[in-house]
Amino acid sequence: MTTANLFPNATDINSNDYCVFGLATCFIREDGEVQEVQTIEPIPSSALEALLKGIPTSYQQAWGQPLAAFFKAETVKIPSEFPADAKLCENFTERSVAAARTYKRRPEAQNHIPLGTVKKDFNYSVERKRLLNAENLVRTEDNVKQHTYTHQVL
Repeated sequence: MTTANLFPNATDINSNDYCVFGLATCFIREDGEVQEVQTIEPIPSSALEALLKGIPTSYQQAWGQPLAAFFKAETVKIPSEFPADAKLCENFTERSVAAARTYKRRPEAQNHIPLGTVKKDFNYSVERKRLLNAENLVRTEDNVKQHTYTHQVL
């Protein structure tokens, strides 16, 4: 059986490679109001292992899937297991390739969520809201004052 190479710039990744895809609750600020958005994101193996230790997370659930579940030839399609109103994260393709590489490097991480299964018992919390379109405004008052001798050789 041959496996299709879906990513011309990532020849080490093919359609049968394993990846974990999480459904996260994120927020978008529009016109001063905050709106909730369901986002599908690939989760790298190191982040998954941190989530399994019980840290609070915006991930409601996560699926162990082959990349072919999302990538069909030149298009990206959301599988039916995910909510119809869920959106793909920014740079979904690049992030999926990067996350899949982490599971190839550490295949034992695939045992946490076996292929074709879903995990729902994360420490789900939206107490700290993940804003997707947050702007970082830097002001002069934010500058740190340094001691006068910081850059001098004494």
